[in-house]
Amino acid sequence: MTRSSYMLAIALVAFATLAIAQRGSSLTLEEKVKNLQEWLYKRPVINMNGDRWKNLVRTSPRNYSMIVMFTALSAGVNCPICKPAYDEFYVLANSFRYTYPELKSLYFAVVDYEEAPDIFQQLNLNTAPVLYHFPAKGNKKRQDQMDFQRYGIDADAMARFVQERTDINIRVLRPPNYAGPAVIMLLAMLVLGLLYMRRNNLEFLYNRTCWALICLGIVFAFMSGQMWNHIRSPPFIMTNPQTRETSVIHGSTQFQLVAETYIVAVLYAAVTVGMILLNEAADNEKGDSGKRRVFVFLGLGLVVVFFSLLISVFRAKYQGYPYSFLFH
Repeated sequence: MTRSSYMLAIALVAFATLAIAQRGSSLTLEEKVKNLQEWLYKRPVINMNGDRWKNLVRTSPRNYSMIVMFTALSAGVNCPICKPAYDEFYVLANSFRYTYPELKSLYFAVVDYEEAPDIFQQLNLNTAPVLYHFPAKGNKKRQDQMDFQRYGIDADAMARFVQERTDINIRVLRPPNYAGPAVIMLLAMLVLGLLYMRRNNLEFLYNRTCWALICLGIVFAFMSGQMWNHIRSPPFIMTNPQTRETSVIHGSTQFQLVAETYIVAVLYAAVTVGMILLNEAADNEKGDSGKRRVFVFLGLGLVVVFFSLLISVFRAKYQGYPYSFLFH
């Protein structure tokens, strides 16, 4: 054999060896699904690294969809929204595991920037968190990315996104929270203890002002959305990952922040105080005219200013609302 024949034979052997190695390193569809199911039984969210990302998400064949959250959970990364978003994503994935334990067409995964920065570079991602749907067939489309700024980061919003992209309806199952009943029980015991200690002097129970303040506090709490906060556990404030601007009022009607509810409660309370002052000025016709005049102007000022601020908050959440008063 000539020298060229030897070189050709060596090249063919090398190519054959490389092809066999690549074939051996890639997983078959059955192996992929088996591995995913085993991980699903252990944990609802699969932690992605470079190898898993390549074999399970980017490489064919694949007859299942992947919902992947790209996040940055490290304490060294300034991402206050990443942890709440991941917690809601985990609730959604756990709900899917309990609802469809044997459904092999959808899986949930997470990519942490600290563990796999190369994956972020492959997708040209420079923000977090980001939620993508990788369909079983075809390429990823623009609609396969969830808009957190528009729809919020709660598990129910993510479930609607998953249903739109995969036609799989996931009923969100949240773990029971025993902190609320425990606090209510302790508060009830405290109230009963105080009543027992003052059992010989219970005239304060007939104080209308005291009961009125308690009722107003309850009304302000419910009107501002404190119950929604208790159910959804939103973050206190939110920082835009692109502009790094901190927001205390969320720009979506489907989500709210804790700071936002406090602001709304204070605005409602200020308007209520203004109405009370106006009512006192109207009822006290035989009183000091100067005092009544002060009550009128102060009450009108409170109602006008803080009601205008309430409308401004409403305009910030409901884009396109045409009305405003004093403030835009």
